[in-house]
Amino acid sequence: MADRTGAATSSGPPGRPAALPSLTGLRWVAAMLVFFSHASLLSGPNRPDAPLNLFANHRIAKGLSDVFGPGYVAVSFFFVLSGFVLAWSTKPGERATAFWRRRALKIYPNHIVVFVIAMWLFASSTPMHAWLPNLFLVHTWSNQPEVISSVNLPAWSLCVEVFAYALFPLLLMLLRRIPESRLWLWAGGMVACVVGVPVVTQLFVSGGVRIPMYHLWMNQLWFSYGFPPMRLFEFGLGMVLARIVAAGLWPRIGLVASAVAFGAGYWLTFALPYPYRFYVGTIIPFGMLICAAAAKDVRGEGGWLASRPMVWLGNVSFAFYVVQGVVMFWGRPRVLDARTYGVVPALGLLIALFLANLLAGWLLYRLVEMPVMRRWSRSRKRPSQAAPRSTESVPVGKAA
Repeated sequence: MADRTGAATSSGPPGRPAALPSLTGLRWVAAMLVFFSHASLLSGPNRPDAPLNLFANHRIAKGLSDVFGPGYVAVSFFFVLSGFVLAWSTKPGERATAFWRRRALKIYPNHIVVFVIAMWLFASSTPMHAWLPNLFLVHTWSNQPEVISSVNLPAWSLCVEVFAYALFPLLLMLLRRIPESRLWLWAGGMVACVVGVPVVTQLFVSGGVRIPMYHLWMNQLWFSYGFPPMRLFEFGLGMVLARIVAAGLWPRIGLVASAVAFGAGYWLTFALPYPYRFYVGTIIPFGMLICAAAAKDVRGEGGWLASRPMVWLGNVSFAFYVVQGVVMFWGRPRVLDARTYGVVPALGLLIALFLANLLAGWLLYRLVEMPVMRRWSRSRKRPSQAAPRSTESVPVGKAA
């Protein structure tokens, strides 16, 4: 049965979309999955001879790598969530230039600060043809490994976000023209397109060096995972789901059932071949989790995901993710070399690595992201004239 009990404007001033703090908390859960995925790597991205995994016991190290290895699927969650939040909170009359300015201010300052630190610490020898695209977040439009993996490796997903932001005003205009009766059809179409990307990849894409870890050619890995247009369907799915929830069309499927579905989808991921493994098993559960959490907030029910600690962590999650290329990929082998440890010391060092990453993320959020957004993200018009703002118009933890 569809959940039509709560309107999308059930909280906040009249006409303003309901606040969705649970999505901010959910963002942190996904960020932690990415962290553990990185922390379990048996071969470091910057130094293949130095594992990020801290455990000397091979069975434990391999077990953690097997369990958390597919944690990269959480990036797919970020894309779906980004589309959902932006479609949910952007109002008619929003100027495209104002939207683009705020999105640029959200992403680029954090990225540039980490980029400069990375160049100073370890990437100064990167050739200009590789670091320049990274600086402007267009490097995953290239299929060259030295360009894609240049400077700060986690920045690859920001290329997808930038591309989606560039198209968002057009996509939103198209979204608003979809009749409510066809929203579920469009959601199914987006899922079909997500599944279709690896099908097209296997049938029509080849070339580049062989990547044994993924059993793919480099061009297949790039096309299915990093090439921005191929990830746009996840963003589009989030946008359609936002309208479904806002229209009260989401059935009474709660967070527990959605979490169980995610567990099943994550387990299915282990059985899928690449490139299907990147997102096919979890794309529907991610949509379920986002809609269930949003519907819960619309009903005013809140919960632990909407608690102050989780919202705080969710606010920091973007910076927490961006700094991992420095703190984990460079810092771990720099400080500890390739050494691994017994269970107790390894657990202690893993906690220390997490806290160091969280501290670095919080500093970036507190000293860069927050001041920039507060100073320049608001409209220059007087309050009575200003057009409604985008994600900052509702307190969802700036989840994009």
